[in-house]
Amino acid sequence: ELVAQSVEERSLSMILLAVFAGLALVLASIGIYGVVSYVVGQRTHEIGIRMALGAQRRNVLTAILGEGARTAAVGVAAGLAAALGLMQLMSSLLYGVSATDPLTFAAVALFLSAVAMAASLIPALRAMHVDPVITLRYE
Repeated sequence: ELVAQSVEERSLSMILLAVFAGLALVLASIGIYGVVSYVVGQRTHEIGIRMALGAQRRNVLTAILGEGARTAAVGVAAGLAAALGLMQLMSSLLYGVSATDPLTFAAVALFLSAVAMAASLIPALRAMHVDPVITLRYE
């Protein structure tokens, strides 16, 4: 009972931190989806022209996913820099894991990159199916 009471406050902090981290992940993926979808919408005419000139669908897919990957890389780099700067603050909340654990940093970076790529995939698939004839008629 003494152990449970001593860990109770830290356990509540970790639960709240996990809930807010999950919420931040959902909001970030929605934001990435929104930005990439907006950019694809703005570039629909350009994508249509490229496809009319002979660009393959996979080229369009890789171009849109490449932009999403570059954006994700910048975000992950900024997040890693911020995490390294806040290590002392987080070290008091961690149990059983070092604040400088490289495996944790690598796993989180890979996971967040995968979430960003998944959020970019839907607009990229939509861009693949742009009809060049309809796009060119709007001019």
